[in-house]
Parts: sequence; structure tokens; C-alpha cells
Amino acid sequence: MTYNEKELSKEEALSILNLPDEELPELLETAYSIRKKHKGNVVSIQLLTNARSGNCTQDCAYCAQSHESKAHIDKYRLVTYEKLLKDGYMVKEKNLARHCIGLSGISFSDGEIHEFADEIRKLKKETQSPICCSIGFLTPSQAEVLKEAGVDRINHNLNTSRRYYPNICTTHTYDQRIANIKMLKNMGFELCCGGIAGLGEEKRDIVDMLFEIQAIGPKAVPINFLIPIEGTGLEDMDTSYLSGEYCLKVLCLARLLNPDSDIRCAAGREVYLKGKEKFMFYAVDSIFASGYLTADGQGIDDTIKMITDAGFQYYIEP
Repeated sequence: MTYNEKELSKEEALSILNLPDEELPELLETAYSIRKKHKGNVVSIQLLTNARSGNCTQDCAYCAQSHESKAHIDKYRLVTYEKLLKDGYMVKEKNLARHCIGLSGISFSDGEIHEFADEIRKLKKETQSPICCSIGFLTPSQAEVLKEAGVDRINHNLNTSRRYYPNICTTHTYDQRIANIKMLKNMGFELCCGGIAGLGEEKRDIVDMLFEIQAIGPKAVPINFLIPIEGTGLEDMDTSYLSGEYCLKVLCLARLLNPDSDIRCAAGREVYLKGKEKFMFYAVDSIFASGYLTADGQGIDDTIKMITDAGFQYYIEP
């Protein structure tokens, strides 16, 4: 089968996820040709700071920060500026591509946004690093405050398909997510928008989610693979179907549908794609180092070595 970037039907996309494993090498080569055309042979690394942890009013079943979660995590309203700056200097000193900052919660008061914007403004002055924030639902005026402070990209993941979303979260809707994303895009923000595989969804849900993401046209598409966390609603989820081969098919499909976006393999890569990093990079040009909010991850130096050992080039921010 010939795969053309952005021109797949949903039936063709589903056939990629159902592809026999013996046909995976051909798919990987196709994904690599598209990745190389748009992204060359480089891999960018992002550092993620958990700036506000726990006490979220939402019931997202996968999340340790949900108000229904019993997971043992640190909880704080706002990380100290010293911690934020320390991570910012790490981004600068290691020449990472971007500093990503996550805050738990669905909404914030204007006062909280102004307080956070002051921190971002100081951080931006110190490090000059590109900044992406994952910060729930913003009002237009709040988004403008953050934009003025130096936030150039906002992360807002869809997480799964519209059909499956009520199985994952009931305290806000899929349409609310889409509306927030459209508002941010109309304001001129770059967008980071991805999802999670392994939530108990069907393959068609992955397809539907990736087509929704394609319609949004984000700069970055982070793909997470569920690591069930004790104390969350999905702590007993069977993720045995997340074979390395299946995960690679999901990443390849993300690349085919979003050829010029940063395709980022996020949470779960150290578990499900261990030993398959070379093939992961056939589709992926972006990864996190040093953890994922409440979960640990591979350290920066080891991540850099992993990239170069796979035959790819570590991207250095100019």
C-alpha cells in the first residue's frame, strides 16, 4: 500500500493500525521519508516543569492529579520561582528546544494568571527559551496576559476521540476543549495538541482523534502511551496491547497525518519503545527528558546519548 501524507481516508488510517507486524518496516520507511523531508535528521528535546500539582477539580481517569485520584503525589499551588528558574537554566545550558510548563486545574482566577505571568516574564528575561504552557481553559484576556509575558505556545491535548471521551472525563466536554483550542489559535498562539493511547479505546478512536488533531493543525503533536498509575481510575487498565510494534504504528500514523508538525513521543516511550528508539525516530522528531509531570523519565544526558546512538542528531537551539 502507498501512503501519501495528509491524504489518507479514515479506512486507510485504520488499516495502518491493523497492519501485520511483518509489513511494519515498509510503513517505517514511508514515515521516515516524510519525517526527513520536513524535519531532517534531528531530534529536539523538551523539558517539562510541573508548576502546579494536584488539587484539580476534574475527574480525568488517567491522571494522578485528578480530584478523584488517590495517587501519592506532591501537591502545591505554584512551584517556587527558584525551581522554575533552575529548570529554565537547564533548558538553556543543555541547549534544549523548549521549556514546557504544566499547571494542574481547569481554570484560574485573573489574579493567579497575573501572578504566573510575572514569573514567566522574569523567566523569559533570564533564559530567552521558547515557552509552552499547559494551563487548562483560559479566557481571551488571560491568554493575552500570558502571550504578552512570553508564552508563545499552548498545550491542550484532546487525549482521545470525541466518542470515547465520556469514558475518560465527565467534568468537562470534548467540545469545550475544541472551543478553547480554536480561541487560542485565533489569538495567534502556536498549538501543541496530542493524545493518549492505552486508555481502553478502540483503534478507530485513535484514528478519529488523530483526524481531529490534523484539522487543528498544531505545531506539535505529543503522543503518550498510558502508564497506569496506582490510585487513578485506570490503575488496573490492561495495556498489554501496547506492543512496541503497535506504538510505532500509532506514531507513524501521526506523522502521515501531520507531516510538518513536531511528532513527539511523550509518556510511555521508556516503557513501550525501549530498545526500539531507532525505529521510533523514523516517525518522531521530538521527545521529553527528565519526566512527565508526576511520572519519572529518562535523564537529559542519557536522552542525548540515546538519540546519537540511534544515528540521529541532537537538535541544538540556535
